[in-house]
Amino acid sequence: MTKVFVAYATPYQQVELTLEWLAGETVEETIQRSSILEQFSEIDLTMNKIGVFGKLCELDDEPREGDRIEIYRPLKVDPKQSRRNRAKAS
Repeated sequence: MTKVFVAYATPYQQVELTLEWLAGETVEETIQRSSILEQFSEIDLTMNKIGVFGKLCELDDEPREGDRIEIYRPLKVDPKQSRRNRAKAS
């Protein structure tokens, strides 16, 4: 059986679900089928960015067998601004 993975992490836990890969299915359909949206009510596919192995993708892209679909949390602080703040504090 061929597989695809759906991953999401909070500051307190990381979840990676394994599903059977279905040819022709979109990233969004795979996420919906994974039941991860029921586990984490804060995920909003219209707001959260999605990627495959660290590279951003679109919800209508088709995952390939073995892909790891990652749901990213929004950043609370801009990384550039965070570095500037740390530099000023030094």
